[in-house]
Amino acid sequence: MIIESKELGSRIAGARRDLGLTQQECALRAQMGRTALAKIETGARRVGALELAMLADALEMRIEWFFEDAPPAVVSRRSAAETGVPSPEIDRYVERVAREVTFLASIVDSLDLPATPELQVPTKMADAERAAIEVRGLLGYGDGEPALQLADRAARIGLLAFSLDLDADTADGASILLDRGGVAVVNGTRDLGRRRLTLAHELGHYVFADEYSTDWNVAETSATRTEARIDRFARALLLPESALRLGWSGRGDTRTRAILIGSRFRVDMSTLANRLTELQLASLDEVTEVRTSIIRRADLVEHDLFVPTELDPPELPNPYVKAVLDAYRGEEISAARALSLLLETWNQGDLPELPMLPAEAIWSFVS
Repeated sequence: MIIESKELGSRIAGARRDLGLTQQECALRAQMGRTALAKIETGARRVGALELAMLADALEMRIEWFFEDAPPAVVSRRSAAETGVPSPEIDRYVERVAREVTFLASIVDSLDLPATPELQVPTKMADAERAAIEVRGLLGYGDGEPALQLADRAARIGLLAFSLDLDADTADGASILLDRGGVAVVNGTRDLGRRRLTLAHELGHYVFADEYSTDWNVAETSATRTEARIDRFARALLLPESALRLGWSGRGDTRTRAILIGSRFRVDMSTLANRLTELQLASLDEVTEVRTSIIRRADLVEHDLFVPTELDPPELPNPYVKAVLDAYRGEEISAARALSLLLETWNQGDLPELPMLPAEAIWSFVS
């Protein structure tokens, strides 16, 4: 794509603002003068190839992104963001995976995502409960069955979930709705229960066709009514009412029942306490005891429990990884591009071996 210097400069300036950098900070990263960067951003000065490479590195972008039109979903995200406010780390990752998924879908047939179910946005809590039951059916979970391996099931209905090792002070999750399907990024530094709750919450945004969301703390009470209903949807997805009523009415003291239910459904104690409260299944004292309960090593031995693994970072969705490998085996991309698409979570030795190619074959790769 050929663009004018002014448009290129504008895209560089936009990427800099998204990262929260001043011109001086960006210029230092790119090893150039601030005045030179200012002229590049206004289009008053052309940018050289080496300078552009250094700017791309400074702005944590691929060079071609300066020349390609962003996917409509990314444009929508940028339009929705408050002007001048830098994107948090998770926003930059969700934009990156949205771009990469869009790119992969354009070169391989294997990444053919279904469209969102576009369920009606719940207007009351009862709607959120009904939507959770419907989505559990779409995901293939039986009545009362724990929603295990949620990322794999979400991919079946078009949502690709990436669990990444992000900063502890960034958001719990974010998602973008693509033309077909969607992507979600989960902050993998959270504990298992919160990671699963975050993915269930992003799945709610996806099935209700919410174009873009960043969720800072899904474990706390949300500020808006829509978010509160999506919170309710997420908890109902993970803890179906019929199963929880049955499990809570079983034998054992409050703490033991909470530990057994939390382990079976892989939810944290805060999520369980909130669910017991909204279904009016427990007294205030019981809810308080549940919320403050901690699963100890002795509990694992005494109750014959195991420590599950799910959404452990870095975890990329299987359909996405397979599409990358298809593109690599089909000689559509180079090894370096494959590793970039895999978000630097693989090494070159992890890639499959390919037949030796003639030197001129390099021109057939999409870099």
